[in-house]
Amino acid sequence: MEIDLNHPVTEVEKNAFCTNGDSSSSGNVVVYFPQGHLEQLASSSPFPYRNMPNFDLHPQIFCKVVNVQLLANRENDEVYTRLTLLPRPEVVGQGLESKEFQELRVDGEGDDASPTKSTPHMFCKTLTASDTSTHGGFSVPRRAAEDCFPSLDYKQQRPSQELVAKDLHGVEWKFRHIYRGQPRRHLLTTGWSIFVSQKNLVSGDAVLFLRGEDGELRLGIRRAGRPRNGLPDSVTGKQNSLPRALSLVSNAISTKSMFTVSYSPRYQIYHKLN
Repeated sequence: MEIDLNHPVTEVEKNAFCTNGDSSSSGNVVVYFPQGHLEQLASSSPFPYRNMPNFDLHPQIFCKVVNVQLLANRENDEVYTRLTLLPRPEVVGQGLESKEFQELRVDGEGDDASPTKSTPHMFCKTLTASDTSTHGGFSVPRRAAEDCFPSLDYKQQRPSQELVAKDLHGVEWKFRHIYRGQPRRHLLTTGWSIFVSQKNLVSGDAVLFLRGEDGELRLGIRRAGRPRNGLPDSVTGKQNSLPRALSLVSNAISTKSMFTVSYSPRYQIYHKLN
């Protein structure tokens, strides 16, 4: 199961696959590595990828990026990207400054086209045993709380507020944010133990909070014992589907048609050319 991160998730889409491309990277030239693709798919198979046919594919295949989708695995919150690529094998062996290569690059890449970037308000903390205890709460560093969370009224005897944060799947989590103790510290109390239980978090996992320019609070997790392959089973498939994956690529190259690959941060199956 996968979740599309390119747009806000509605109630209907929480239990369905969403399709929406991000064209910000469309037109870029990348190099697709068949061996790396096969290694990624074979990571969930008991059989070595070396026994799989390679269909005499060139080890490095130039491609044009047609579409990019940002996705998340519902099973473990691991993020990955699905790319739609158009093979351009005729570029192999040509210099990077050749006319053919330049024609593949995105139009309008002048100096005036550089987008402005804003610094997000975010923090990431590795959970301690106290953070994951059913009797405690989540201790937030003061600077992180003041930068990422809405301001508290420190004139109150026990400043507090309710926080609502969305995870990668659009699910809202409500937490009680309070400033208390001796010495005083920021804590997430009510709602936190439910979040820890539902996400099966343990000491050593990490939680990230991010506040957008619109004030919306988002959160994600990063597990200490990350799965060997963060891609959903629907992407990796069974071991008998491995030859088919490269067969589709081989066919796409011969017919100059598009094909799709998925990229997990655990793997490097393509390389963007500057």
